[in-house]
Amino acid sequence: MVPNISRSITAGALRPRMRAWLVAGCALFAGTPAGAESPPPDAPVANLAAGTLGQTANVAAITDPQTTGAVAGSDLPPALDEDFNRLNRREDTIDGLRARIDPYEGQAPGIRIGTFVLKPALSETFNHERQRTGGRSESRSFIETGLKGSLTSDWSRHQLSITGEGVLQNNTSGRGEEEPRADLDAELRLDLSEQTTARLRAGYSFEREDANDPNAIANAETQSGVNIYRLGAAVERDYGLIRGSLGGDFERRTYGDVELDNGATLSVEDRNRNIGILNARIGYELSPALIPFLEASVGKSNYDLREDTLGFERSYQSYAGRAGLEVDLGEKLNGELALGYETYRFDDDRLGDLRGLSVDGRVNWTPQRGTDVLLGVATYLDPSTTPGDAGSIDYVLTSIVTRELRSTLVARLSNSVTLRNFPSDAISSDETTWRTGAGLTWDMNRYLALTGDISYERTNRDRGESSDTARIGLGLTLRR
Repeated sequence: MVPNISRSITAGALRPRMRAWLVAGCALFAGTPAGAESPPPDAPVANLAAGTLGQTANVAAITDPQTTGAVAGSDLPPALDEDFNRLNRREDTIDGLRARIDPYEGQAPGIRIGTFVLKPALSETFNHERQRTGGRSESRSFIETGLKGSLTSDWSRHQLSITGEGVLQNNTSGRGEEEPRADLDAELRLDLSEQTTARLRAGYSFEREDANDPNAIANAETQSGVNIYRLGAAVERDYGLIRGSLGGDFERRTYGDVELDNGATLSVEDRNRNIGILNARIGYELSPALIPFLEASVGKSNYDLREDTLGFERSYQSYAGRAGLEVDLGEKLNGELALGYETYRFDDDRLGDLRGLSVDGRVNWTPQRGTDVLLGVATYLDPSTTPGDAGSIDYVLTSIVTRELRSTLVARLSNSVTLRNFPSDAISSDETTWRTGAGLTWDMNRYLALTGDISYERTNRDRGESSDTARIGLGLTLRR
């Protein structure tokens, strides 16, 4: 973490474990599917074209089982674009509690509003959490209130979908920072022809910076709140055996003041910035099951302030390319894997380039009926706020297993490991973060579910103190 006395934050990297609470006025329209991705804050905006580079996967939504808090949706690589790959996938429930072969069997049907279907879900969970850093520890008990929802059009052509999620935490005992979070996204898909699809997207997120992030303030009572505004457009075209896509994305990030433990506040406005990216992808269908592809992206990040308080220019240009293979063997096995290279070139020559090899992929496997396995690997370039450090390259490995024990009882097991590697001459220390969690969901009826989760996280640092976080929770989810 960065002490405030020498603080010069201009390119922070908010860790992606946090998503954001939604304002009450938009509550009924809230909710992304469980596990929706909220990527590392300093990765560029998401690629709206089919397929996404690892560095541009930060805001793409993913429909996954609940991850019990042990694995963040942002730890997962982006989901395959269904239209681009022409895959017929099952529709999950909005709360992510389970997926059935019959999407309406035993599930809340939603609320029809004209040509739209609204599916809201409200959850209330009691949690206990204990955090330990070095020889210091603190614990808290808190109530977490969550609201998710989707509003989807039921048109014969084109589609408009609005999804969102909001979470509020209220400590009932002990000490620990509350983490409100919110995420709201809208997408308009335009079916221009049988071979051409256009997409327009807009979104907003709020999240609070993780106190364990290397760019967080060491003696802060409340870390910075991060507002993220997103716009994007893409066109996808099928030329028979050849499939191509071209997209552009814009993102605006603003950072709120940090409240210090001595009662003072610290401005971090030098982290405010705009990010723009252009993406392109082309694939060739060797067979319906095998599609090799190439991707490339170029982008620019401009900070509101040209220099931080120590005189470093943190704005940068980004370049990335990769080659990979899509595999579609039906619902039993599908996914993609790609290898590539990514680089950030900073305006300040003293920082040097941040670059490295990338590995990105995602595999969905159903070994038997009632069991779903998700395996993922993702790569992120993560700019630093430490004076003189360019940043790190992060590799994230993820696995999520969901098992339907009975028609109304679902078990979940999730694991992930994040390797954060800094250049050899960097001041910051390399880190390894392990997360594991397990959970059960009992559907008492189609409208009400009882959930129980337990998770553990440990971060080991080459230099500095290690940290541990353990959490257990029990709650109810009401859906309509």
